[in-house]
Amino acid sequence: MDLIDSHAHLDFRPFNRDREAVIRRAREVGLVAIVNIGTSLASSRASVALAQRYDFIYAAVGIHPHDAKTVDQAALDELRELARHPKVVAIGETGLDYYRDLSPRAAQRRAFQDQLELAAELGLPVVVHSRDAHADVLAALKGWEGAGVLHTYAAGPERLDEVMAMGWTIGLSGPVTYGRAKGLREVARRVPLDRLLVETDCPYLTPEPHRGGRNEPAYVTLVAAQVAEARGAPLAEVARRTTENTRRLFGLPGLRQTVD
Repeated sequence: MDLIDSHAHLDFRPFNRDREAVIRRAREVGLVAIVNIGTSLASSRASVALAQRYDFIYAAVGIHPHDAKTVDQAALDELRELARHPKVVAIGETGLDYYRDLSPRAAQRRAFQDQLELAAELGLPVVVHSRDAHADVLAALKGWEGAGVLHTYAAGPERLDEVMAMGWTIGLSGPVTYGRAKGLREVARRVPLDRLLVETDCPYLTPEPHRGGRNEPAYVTLVAAQVAEARGAPLAEVARRTTENTRRLFGLPGLRQTVD
């Protein structure tokens, strides 16, 4: 069964001791690709380096809203240069985070707009972070004609029709497996299967039954299994369709990878 983890952070410190083993486990459970997502200039550089080293890893480059206050013309110019690498498939993650507010909200909105414009210039999709900022995120995206994914979707079923009407793709991750996440399972049931991606957001948001430990790409199988259960669909169908969707959105080659 082929699967893709459409949102991982393998460059982050929690993987420093055993990154090779984590990547090996991902291949062993059937992952055919991982999209590693940049969150800063340093993280974006590291994502590109991982993509250069591993044939089945691809990179997105961007600056997370937590670091939006660091976005200036020099940062955007470097992102543009990084995005020219042939294995960079998206801009992001970018967006808005009004939960932690680690950058001023005005700076977040400006950095988000700047990265949307960069993605449009380069013809790349965007990976969007939205936490407690859904109205402002959707307002910004309504004026933008590109493609992308609302990763670790958290706007609830009540906004799903609006998101679908705008043409966006939904990414679901570990929280869909949590006992109280009935709204996310409703989203998993209702979203059209051709508009759905599965992801881990590792090392965060570890799915059940591993919640409380470090997340890793191999656990995307648990996310896909919960989505399949919520939809009353075969796991193989959810895996196949979400893999097709990820390849289509990010322009990934349709190559089957094997374990070394």
